[in-house]
Amino acid sequence: MKPVFYLAAAAMIAVALALLLVPLVRHGRRQGRPRGIFVLALIVAFALPLGAAGLYLLIGTPVALNGVEKQPEQPLSIDQAVAELQSHLQAEPKDAQGWLLLAQTYATLRKSAEARDAYEHVLNLQPDSTIAMVGWAESDSIVRTDHRIDGRALELLQRAVQLEPDNQRGLWLLGISQFQHDRYAEAATTWRKLQPLLDPGSTVAKAVAEQIAVADARAGQPPVAQATATPDGPALQVQVSLAPKLKDQLHVGQTLFVYARAEQGPPMPLAVARLDASTLPATVTLTDAMGMTPQLKLSSAARVFVGARISSSGQAIAQSGDLEGDAGVVEVSTRAPIKIEIDKVH
Repeated sequence: MKPVFYLAAAAMIAVALALLLVPLVRHGRRQGRPRGIFVLALIVAFALPLGAAGLYLLIGTPVALNGVEKQPEQPLSIDQAVAELQSHLQAEPKDAQGWLLLAQTYATLRKSAEARDAYEHVLNLQPDSTIAMVGWAESDSIVRTDHRIDGRALELLQRAVQLEPDNQRGLWLLGISQFQHDRYAEAATTWRKLQPLLDPGSTVAKAVAEQIAVADARAGQPPVAQATATPDGPALQVQVSLAPKLKDQLHVGQTLFVYARAEQGPPMPLAVARLDASTLPATVTLTDAMGMTPQLKLSSAARVFVGARISSSGQAIAQSGDLEGDAGVVEVSTRAPIKIEIDKVH
């Protein structure tokens, strides 16, 4: 409490009382009233505020007049935020958006079992929530030791895609489930529905195109174990472009095949990727995972012929009128980008 405050307050009180009481005293004297009454009034008038001030100083909180310093707010930790959300949901168990937020938070924290349970609450409140359907299926596959998508998870994905045909995550997971069950043609079909929804130059689009190629290669073949490329295995990066003179022959619905076959041996490709031709120019990485069979794959040859073809029929076998190009024979161990310009007609 600063002395200046007291001085200013006393001065203001004195001025106010003087302006008020002096005229009253003069008027009273003219009316013949005793002087003692006015003296007593002046004493009371000055003594009352001074006494109140003294009492406040004795038992009050004068420091409050200096203002209260604002305390900085501490941000909530993720655990505190989750705890508050849980408390809210205990009080409001029918808050579907709250359960969805909790489920997505658990999924981000990689607490898949808890995420699945929270998605279950959402589905109980909103049975047609495609976000919850896809989230439940994905969380369930992570919880499972074999990571398979079947049973209720598969049913939920099928329902989600039926309600929302352009659900990207749903299409991707549904294709994985079909691939896991050796239904390769169905997986390729499902992933082709996903392709137009993706940015053609994105990493995701590239991964989907490669998975389609693998599924196409396995379609119609006896179920075999999926080959995977090791980190130090063959990985031929092929960059494909279309010659300007042939651009007027590129049409909607055409298929681009990028393949590698042994320099000497059977004509069956050791690796093949199948993409929508509209994605040109495109970059594809050919690996062992894209072989037709476990025995015929990139690592089974030292040198391969690398080519690209645009097909109007969508058939793997070359047809008259297909647009073609190749890079000739290259070492399988090469890491430099392989450039192909499609510049001739079959």
